[in-house]
Amino acid sequence: MNKFYSFSCRLYQRALYLASFFLHFHEPKLLSGLDCSLELPKLIKKQGQLHPLLITDKGLYDLGLTKKISEAFLKENVSLSIFPGAVPNPTFECVDEAYEVYENDNCDCVIALGGGSSMDAGKALLIRIAYPNRKLSKFKGILKVHRKLRPLYAIPTTAGTGSEATLAAVLVDKTNKDKFQIDDPKLIPSYAILDPSYLTALPRKVIASTGMDALTHAVESYIGRSSTKKSKAYALQATSLIFENLEEFYEEPSNGIYASNMQLASYKAGVSFSRAYVGYVHALAHSLGGFYNVPHGLANAVLLPIVLEAYGKAAYKPLSELAKAAGLKGESKEKLAKAFIEEIRLLNARMGIPNKLNVSLEQGDLRKLALHADKEGNPFYPVPKEFNVDELESILKEALS
Repeated sequence: MNKFYSFSCRLYQRALYLASFFLHFHEPKLLSGLDCSLELPKLIKKQGQLHPLLITDKGLYDLGLTKKISEAFLKENVSLSIFPGAVPNPTFECVDEAYEVYENDNCDCVIALGGGSSMDAGKALLIRIAYPNRKLSKFKGILKVHRKLRPLYAIPTTAGTGSEATLAAVLVDKTNKDKFQIDDPKLIPSYAILDPSYLTALPRKVIASTGMDALTHAVESYIGRSSTKKSKAYALQATSLIFENLEEFYEEPSNGIYASNMQLASYKAGVSFSRAYVGYVHALAHSLGGFYNVPHGLANAVLLPIVLEAYGKAAYKPLSELAKAAGLKGESKEKLAKAFIEEIRLLNARMGIPNKLNVSLEQGDLRKLALHADKEGNPFYPVPKEFNVDELESILKEALS
């Protein structure tokens, strides 16, 4: 990257960082504990809402995960509508379908039950409700939401995305395969409901990929140049919790203690990156998700050690601090940082995550993926070291089989 463009990127990032202190980054109010989601009907009534729309995906609905919460609403005589049409990498069409149900049933708030896709769809739905005549693509980027949004109650069924705590909604425009982010503090949910009972039947594959997603959030927010004292503290806490609990949760999916600890790690990492942003791991993962529908957690897991290694000495100091939080030891910052990167690779391997992504690229798409990641990451993400399109393409080559 040439020096003039690098300087302009850093200037832009610094301006955003300083401006962020004038924005209201609220944390969601937290409910946690076994079956705490059953208190939601009383909470919603207390807030003055009468008819929520619960948005989730078909898989969770077919598994009956909405049943106990539906029964809880029935006991409290609160009407509940359900939209089980959230899709992985949510599209405009998915959000439009949810909006139709919301309007037809005269709903007044939204509950998102699921992983990151359900949360993203729920956040996008709030924008759709507030701006019924405006295309969602118009909100791409930062600080484009200027109206008050309806309340959002977020119930994660994985421990990884952190979406229950973040200001981001990720959507896919199918017309041009564009996977993009909408970032605005108004999208931070009103409440995060951390009920470990939703996690104790997760497949090991999901535990692994979503757990590495949470680790990526913690790492990228910590090593970036826009981190704050609080975001750093949360990222360190999340990293420690992940290295203490993720592999154990992977081995014992029914263990509620590990599930609860990973939920807390995901939440803290989510709060951290909402304030401090992410980096090139996410930019590249979003490209792969938009073009080839690669699951986000899997893409992050494979890309994370490759990108960290590419940062080199620019990231040694913060990575050494994360290494200590992970319980690693080393004689120097460089050795600690390298040990941390190697431990990420080993953790992936122990949980069956490959070191390459199996994607059949079409002619010219490698460059397109790199260009997309460059457009997302530069100048927005305050990364330790800036990469140009050629360098991003090189990282993709290493990550793809």
